[in-house]
Amino acid sequence: MEQVYLELIALVERLHRRLLELVKMELEMDGIYDINNIQAMILYHVGDMEMSVRELTLRGCYLGSNVSYNLKRLAENGYIVQERSSHDHRSLRVRLSDKGLALCEKIKKLHERQISSLGQSGEDSADAAATRSTLHAIVSSWSQVLSNRARVPALSSAA
Repeated sequence: MEQVYLELIALVERLHRRLLELVKMELEMDGIYDINNIQAMILYHVGDMEMSVRELTLRGCYLGSNVSYNLKRLAENGYIVQERSSHDHRSLRVRLSDKGLALCEKIKKLHERQISSLGQSGEDSADAAATRSTLHAIVSSWSQVLSNRARVPALSSAA
């Protein structure tokens, strides 16, 4: 089980990197150079909704990236609209501009092509569902460990 667990973790990391490579390739094929792959995935996660920066951060996987910086760049390049929250003026809300919605559609089409390709290669939806269930179980387990750890006071080295 240990080897399967460690391999699964490595595959998830590789899967994420490959997704970002696919998005980068898609952007380059469309001649889009004013946005990077992480920023494109941020747009995809916003979609047709309006959300706070915190909600966006919790929704997506932007490892090693500064979401605030990326949102600033997306706003500068006309992909998103940022507005102060009417309830909390310290909080920013973001939504896609028409330019952002158009790019989001391209990313959706990329995902549709990948789903179609998986279906043609004989991937079974039951296998995908089992994989999803396993990944959810790992996320839940890690969340529980982190939650429990947050409640346990640090041990004093003087003890």
